[in-house]
Order: sequence, then C-alpha cells, then structure tokens
Amino acid sequence: MTQSVSLPGLDGSNPLAFMAALGTLRVLTLSLPRNGVRMHWDIQRGVWCPVLTGLPVECDQDAVVELLARQLAEPDAVRLFEQIGPDLTISGRRLRFLSQSALELGDEDCTDVVTARVPADFLAAFGCDMMTGDGELDSQIEDTAFRTMSGAGHQHFIQFMCDIVRATNGAHLHKALFETWNYDDPGRGLNLRWDPADDRRYALRWRNPSKDPNTTMRGANRLAIESLPLFATAPMRGRLETTSFVQRRRQGVRFTWPIWRVPLQVDIARSLLQSPMLTPPSVSESDAVHAQWRQRLEPLGVAAVFQSQRITTGKFRNFTPARSL
Repeated sequence: MTQSVSLPGLDGSNPLAFMAALGTLRVLTLSLPRNGVRMHWDIQRGVWCPVLTGLPVECDQDAVVELLARQLAEPDAVRLFEQIGPDLTISGRRLRFLSQSALELGDEDCTDVVTARVPADFLAAFGCDMMTGDGELDSQIEDTAFRTMSGAGHQHFIQFMCDIVRATNGAHLHKALFETWNYDDPGRGLNLRWDPADDRRYALRWRNPSKDPNTTMRGANRLAIESLPLFATAPMRGRLETTSFVQRRRQGVRFTWPIWRVPLQVDIARSLLQSPMLTPPSVSESDAVHAQWRQRLEPLGVAAVFQSQRITTGKFRNFTPARSL
C-alpha cells in the first residue's frame, strides 16, 4: 500500500509554486527511486494544489519534509554551482568542459544512474556550448530563459542559488509546502525572482520599495531550483530555446505550464512539459481555434494551462502574475 499527501501551500497558478512542486516530485523520486512517486493536481480551496502519490504508507507531512531535507543535503548541486561561478557568464568552452566532466563522472558512478546524471541535467538546463554570442567557443553562452539576473546590483544568479541551498532548512520547506505563504523569510540575496511578488517596482507599491524589507518564501525557491533539470535548453530556429518558454514578436517571452489530473512520474511530467501541443495559439487566433487547442490537451490529462510573461525592469527580469489560457 502507498500513501498520498497534498501540498496545500503550493498554488499551481504561481510560477514559483509550480516549479517548487516539480522540484518536490523530482527530489522525492531521487530519494525513493523504487516507489514510483507520482504527482497530480486537485482543486483545493479554489486553487490547483499538487498531490503526491506512491509514497510509503507511513508518510505524512513531517516525513515528506524529512525525505526532502535529507536528499537536498547532498552536495552535488552546490559543487557544480561553485564550478560555474557566480553567474552564467561563462564561455561555451567552459560549459563544454563541465558537461564532459559530468558525463565522465556519471559513467564512473553507474551504480546509481539517476543520481549520477544530476550535474549533467543541470548543465543542460543552464545552456548549450554551441550557442554563444558570436558562435565561438570562447564567447559567452546563451543561457536559460529562467535567468533573472547576471551580476548587476550585486545580484548573482548562481551565487544566489548556492546561498539558498546553504540557508534553507526543513522548517522553510514545511512552510512552503503546507502553509499559507506569508513571505516572512529574509529575501535579500535569497530569492530568484520567479515569484510575481518579487516584482517590486515603485509604481506597484504603496510606498518606496527600497525601504520595505525584502522577504520571500525560501523553501519554495530551494525546491524550485530542483525543477530546473526538467526544463532543458536546446538550439532551435537559430537561437537557444528553453522548455516551456515561447518567444513571439510583440508578445515577448512567456512561460507556459500545464496542470494535470492524472498522477505522473517525473519522467512523464518532463515529457509533458516538452510537448509541442502545450504551445498555445497566437492571441490573434479565433476563440474556436483556442477551444480546439484546449480540447486536444484533454486526452493528455491536462485540466488547465497557465502562462506568465517574463518582463525586464531595469537590470533585472521578473515574471508577471499568471493568466489561465
């Protein structure tokens, strides 16, 4: 027999919460490789919340947090992040070297193929050695559409990941997964701008945001980092594309993600994210075309699709509140 556990703290319409849900599924799969852990979404209190199945029968909220914390204590990700440096401003040659090293390490550690491929999966999500600014290996790589900062204002994408990994504990994870988000964790240097609440522009605030405390949900950011290997990058149409992102003229860059009712293992969820069927029709298309698109998603178990626009404000990127498609 197996157990199911709901994660009521995660709202599927929030891009950070969706990524945290995927990260939770992936980490539990690494922790319980023989259990066939699955995840689906259910409406609870008016929002889409993830539900985990395939857990050990004695598993409750505290046990889930303990499993996550134990697996997240493994040093592989931080070791890789430190090799990259504070930002993704690395050359194609450097990325190629790190990728080759990760593959060689995976070949040596063939007793646990899934765990051994973790560094390679992260690197594939960060960028591609063949896609650089001018096509030369010694030039800076094009990188993931999830990157929201690159050193300006002392905000460093990879360094922040390292700091989040080191600063997050089980209490942060429990708050993110099982409690209403109250944003009471210190956020300066410890959030990755994937939550629409991180858009702190002056015009959107009651008072000068520079004087407001910078707070976040640290556990959600930590788990969201673990979802990145599910969003691989690849060269397409002469540029680097990131899984689940669409870039169209006059519409900007948009992150699109599905909500599914059928329990899926992490590899099936990865395939669903990469399905071209999730790409919505252009906004200029008729209502009938959009209705037909939604109907084609029903056999896949997709119950809803959300989309958030990635915007650039000053030197940083943020994500807008999602809309249902």
